[in-house]
Amino acid sequence: MLRVEGITQKFGGVTALSDVSFSVAEGCIKGVIGPNGAGKTTLFNIITGIYAQTSGSVFLSGEDITGLAPEKLAKRRLVRTFQNIELFCGLTVLENVMVGFHTRSRSGVLSCSLKLPGHLKEEHAIREQAMACLEFAGIADLAETPADSLPFGKGRLLEIARAMALDPRIVLLDEPAAGLNSRETAQLGRLICKIRESGVTVALVEHDMELVMDICESIVVLNLGRKLAEGTPREIQENPEVVAAYLGEG
Repeated sequence: MLRVEGITQKFGGVTALSDVSFSVAEGCIKGVIGPNGAGKTTLFNIITGIYAQTSGSVFLSGEDITGLAPEKLAKRRLVRTFQNIELFCGLTVLENVMVGFHTRSRSGVLSCSLKLPGHLKEEHAIREQAMACLEFAGIADLAETPADSLPFGKGRLLEIARAMALDPRIVLLDEPAAGLNSRETAQLGRLICKIRESGVTVALVEHDMELVMDICESIVVLNLGRKLAEGTPREIQENPEVVAAYLGEG
């Protein structure tokens, strides 16, 4: 589904990533882990078109998507969430998810401005589909709640619901468990597995090792901008280089 080849990213004299290559199989949950400063979010920013890498390529289902803008990637159904919650705080929970349908909307400016029948019909359909996304994420009861009044954990779920509105083939989650308590993290884990079961491939950057080991079929480890290891959760747990990277030698 997703393949990165030889990704290198330099910021001035600092090398954030060096010749990183790995793939994400269709229908799996892939974890990307590593100590702070390993280059995980930089890698996601390159894959999703926010950064232009110094060298290397990114492929989606065999298509070279290197350097494509985020909005073009969204139309190819590659979507993401961010470390810091990014919501439209002036909108309700439901309206936030409705925004996520922008890549699938056909009404033009004139139709929307004049509230023509075609636009009203489409708006009604989008509202129903957005409610289905909220139900999928388990927060349908919060549909009319202002997004800026949500508890932190519910905001995380709203971001994922909005990402699902784009009907993704693959979704990249950047530290989705950050700031969550144990109950919220367990709920998040169930939702991520539900996403995979719906046919969507998942790649996630995460520091919560219990969550990663519970839900990921495959894990890639970055350290100091380089790929240190790749394998199953058990293989990663038993890899002495990975242990040393997290805990230090000895």
